[in-house]
Amino acid sequence: MLTILISLAFWLAGTTTQAQLPLVDLPRYSMINYSANHLHIDSSSIQWERMVKRWHHVASTGAGNFNILHIGASHVQAGVLSNTIRTRVMKAYPGLVASRGLLFPYSAAAKCNNPPDYRIHCKENMLLTRCVYKEHDQRLGACGIAVTAHDTLTEVQVVMNEPAVDYATVRVVVIGRSEQGVVPRLSIAGMERMPSHIDTNTDRFVFNLQQTVDSFSILLPCKKGQQFTLTGIYLDNRKAGFTVHSLGVNGASTGDWLRCQDFTRDLRLVRPDLVIFGIGINDAFGTDFDTVQFRLNYLQLMDSIRSISPDCAFLFVTNNDCYRHPTRKRYVVNSNGPLAREVFYRLAAETGSAVWDQFEVMGGLRSMEKWRINKLARTDRVHFTAEGYRLIGNMLCNALFESLQ
Repeated sequence: MLTILISLAFWLAGTTTQAQLPLVDLPRYSMINYSANHLHIDSSSIQWERMVKRWHHVASTGAGNFNILHIGASHVQAGVLSNTIRTRVMKAYPGLVASRGLLFPYSAAAKCNNPPDYRIHCKENMLLTRCVYKEHDQRLGACGIAVTAHDTLTEVQVVMNEPAVDYATVRVVVIGRSEQGVVPRLSIAGMERMPSHIDTNTDRFVFNLQQTVDSFSILLPCKKGQQFTLTGIYLDNRKAGFTVHSLGVNGASTGDWLRCQDFTRDLRLVRPDLVIFGIGINDAFGTDFDTVQFRLNYLQLMDSIRSISPDCAFLFVTNNDCYRHPTRKRYVVNSNGPLAREVFYRLAAETGSAVWDQFEVMGGLRSMEKWRINKLARTDRVHFTAEGYRLIGNMLCNALFESLQ
């Protein structure tokens, strides 16, 4: 009898939790195909079924952590799309807000844009390495990007900038390396702290704090001839719940991500339960789009993620419609969009994954021009405005939340 009552209690908790996945009302535009706004999932997918069960287990019991990883290129580095997903999940479970997770201090380097939900300040000149470079002068990890301090004391200030969600942090992990033995310090309210633990095998410098913080500075005390390369920051609050990590590099393709030597090593900090893929717009942007290599690259990337997170589920977001700019005053539609879309569906069928057909939802071929006219896309006809990214994020979340019901 007791077992039945406990099971009933968890079932009731699960149904209550599922009801806490609210769908938002979407603004109406004539070019958008609202009827297509759902996930395409193979009903026999074991990975997706396991992911849904784990999601509801964490939501209903408040035990454990559920990690969502959004990985892509400039659409992700811009941060508005990822943060729309993040805030939707956190508002659905206000009592289960876990860590801010893995992030990168993009704007520590000159002319490198940063997501708006956290601010980075750095006065010193840091050298930039991105996975899109043909040759890397630094080893890259899960963030796909690095900044290097050199010859002087460098301070990288990190400030949370999302008032709607409290990402208080009690554990900071600085990921980086120095051949000259430079050890980073943490400065909080003017007080400096040395690492609580250093793991040279994984390039991790761990700072366990006595109280929660929402801002701090990473001090890199380089002297002349010394360097320290920073490849990521992990923020942890040691709480159960949901975390949405977002990793994006402007211009990155599937092949670029595969050239990050420490990708799986760093991803052990995250161990994602659900990966939302937003990679492909750069693979398919040129006139020589190789659909075979595109598919093989994705399979290799998925294998690397499953090597550290075997039960991870994958959600493919198809490429958005876009235009090329062959001459200064001329734009032409990128006809590779439908070809990439076919590859995403094939990958999903092969791997038991899900697809959100962004290409169809936004209106199909040549729809990007209509998004631009409605001030939802930028004049380059590739990227969206902040309002456009928020709309896409809300449509994606509505589709995901419906599938979880």
